[in-house]
Amino acid sequence: MTAVPRQRQPRRALHGVLLLDKPLGWSSNDALQKAKGIFRAEKAGHTGTLDPLATGLLPICFGAATKFSQVSLDADKDYRATLCLGQTRAGGDLEGEVLLERPVDGVTHEAIQAACAAFTGAIEQLPPMHSALKKDGKALYEYARAGVEVERTPRAVTIHSIDIVAWNAAAHELVIDVRCSKGTYIRTLAEDIGERLGCGAHLAALRRTASGALRVDDAVTLDALQAMEAGERDALLRSPDALLADWPAVRLDQSEAGRFLSGLRRRLPSEPDRPQVRVYGPQPKALLGAAHITAGELIPDRLLSPIEVQALVA
Repeated sequence: MTAVPRQRQPRRALHGVLLLDKPLGWSSNDALQKAKGIFRAEKAGHTGTLDPLATGLLPICFGAATKFSQVSLDADKDYRATLCLGQTRAGGDLEGEVLLERPVDGVTHEAIQAACAAFTGAIEQLPPMHSALKKDGKALYEYARAGVEVERTPRAVTIHSIDIVAWNAAAHELVIDVRCSKGTYIRTLAEDIGERLGCGAHLAALRRTASGALRVDDAVTLDALQAMEAGERDALLRSPDALLADWPAVRLDQSEAGRFLSGLRRRLPSEPDRPQVRVYGPQPKALLGAAHITAGELIPDRLLSPIEVQALVA
């Protein structure tokens, strides 16, 4: 008997933001592709890579929301990191081989507070070899896997805060909450704190708890998504403007909205200069795009298509 080929489910023009809780051991792209398949979405992208070792918040953008993914990429991030003191490992995390072991005796809560304070504020970090940063078109982790170390340039980042959640002296385990700017490498921060304490450290676990105003408490797992009906899943999607929630809003009437969508600047003499605004048409959910205001002019930056606007309003 000839097997009947399975019919592929048609893809959908879906628009919105899914707050996904990425599982341990999955790459960000693997999680993205799985979510895209579950929703049968035509177009999808994520807003910032998490290593397979890390879990937590991975905002997934569908359709029109992909136009604003850079906003989430640029946003401050929150992490809960577990450090193992006394061991330095290749790659700076639990998966690497042990390079050096040093005693942790004498490390106090006060010493840890001082070490964390030393890395709070504007600092420079040397990107780790086990990172997605590219050199000559090739990711650093590809060089690392081949046993090659390349020259890297320190990068300026900002650590807004480091809070000590728990310190288990017997297990040499330190748990911290970190709020930082984009581009911060938490495994590098873990190693630097360990060196400051004189005992070394590596990153044993990492969980992203926030990206801008988006929180992991509101995220859903892939297992939970698969167990839901299609309507339940779709109800979880946030409007694309969830990525712009911190920006001031500007609303235009029907005629002005049409002109703005065609890429024309609009006069807003009563509005102050603003570097970032979200722009709506007259209907409540009619997001038109992102813009800035200079000298009384509303200047388009990223625009939705009329079809995308209509899909959001429907």
